[in-house]
Amino acid sequence: MRKVITAILALVLLAPMLLVLGVGMIANPAAHQGAACESESLIVGPIPDELTSETVNGETVTLNRTQLERAASIITGGSSIEGVNQEAVIIALMAALTESTLRQLANTGTYPESGDYEHDGDGADHDSLGLFQMRPQSGWGTVAELMDIDYQAEAFFGGPTGPNYPSPRGLLDIPDWESMERGEVAQAVEVSAHPERYANWEPVALDIIDALIVTDTGGDGTPADPDIPETGRLVFPLPEGTYVWTSGFGWRSDPFTGVRTFHSGTDLAAPDGTPILAIADGIVVDAGMVGGTSGQITIEHTIDGKKVATRYIHMWSHGIHVSGGDRVQAGDHIGDVGSSGYSTGPHLHLQIHPGGANGEPVDPEPWLAAHDLETGVPPEEPAPGGMCL
Repeated sequence: MRKVITAILALVLLAPMLLVLGVGMIANPAAHQGAACESESLIVGPIPDELTSETVNGETVTLNRTQLERAASIITGGSSIEGVNQEAVIIALMAALTESTLRQLANTGTYPESGDYEHDGDGADHDSLGLFQMRPQSGWGTVAELMDIDYQAEAFFGGPTGPNYPSPRGLLDIPDWESMERGEVAQAVEVSAHPERYANWEPVALDIIDALIVTDTGGDGTPADPDIPETGRLVFPLPEGTYVWTSGFGWRSDPFTGVRTFHSGTDLAAPDGTPILAIADGIVVDAGMVGGTSGQITIEHTIDGKKVATRYIHMWSHGIHVSGGDRVQAGDHIGDVGSSGYSTGPHLHLQIHPGGANGEPVDPEPWLAAHDLETGVPPEEPAPGGMCL
């Protein structure tokens, strides 16, 4: 009985802290699993009819349009999953190149029914199927699921929202994967009898990225898009007096695991439902739930003659008030503060991307200050409140 009373008293004393830090975890049961705060938007441009590249071993490889379309499916599928960035996509391409040379393979010898689905050829490696040669007998999925390219990509990337979670492990389930060699990560997912094969395809994967992903974001000092006029004014993204700075840009300890990770934005804790305002005039590039779990809005602007994107993350689905293609003006109410995705509580995760949506993020705090938008000084130590990885 004494233990029960002690436990009750502990819960009573800790309740206020749990209410502040735990709202996001209650609403998001997968939050503690370590997914990254956001995905990386990777935009696929026109797909060429073929691409010729060379492996590390000096073998010349020519990929046809169908193979490049399979690569594009991996890229676009991955960029919609929370925590997947370009590095993760490169590793996925290396794995698919190694396992199938980017062909969706049936296996009619083991599963005759696999030939009834869209495929690019017939394989015969045990009971393996598809781009990543995943095996139903190893728990990756059914024949019908593994003959679905989008399903295979989701399974390879894995993570808390992956269809195979928690086993077999996908890329996002590999501890500290970003510090490993690319080939090692591919092997950790594929568990191949020939682990050395994946690194051989790395230059081909990089050439695919160069060929398919749109990277010209117009950061040359002139307006990158004539359809986005110079903004008339700039506005801080949250109303004055509604927020607290809780975590800044750069390396820090993950708020759940304590593992050292890179935080690509600034966190501003605010009450759930607090209006989020567009920083500048612009066009909405995307708006929706990334990976089905984290609300995100990306807007591109022309500021000081240059293309700049702002990204707002962690809204609930009902708290997103714009759609892709919408034109907004500085100060427009585009969303509401929420705690979706990998979050400890209601907050706005803000990112600034010079060069546009595909540009590398920079520290928002000096950027905001340089544009006279700093309405509160960030503390040296994070304040209690909503945070993300």
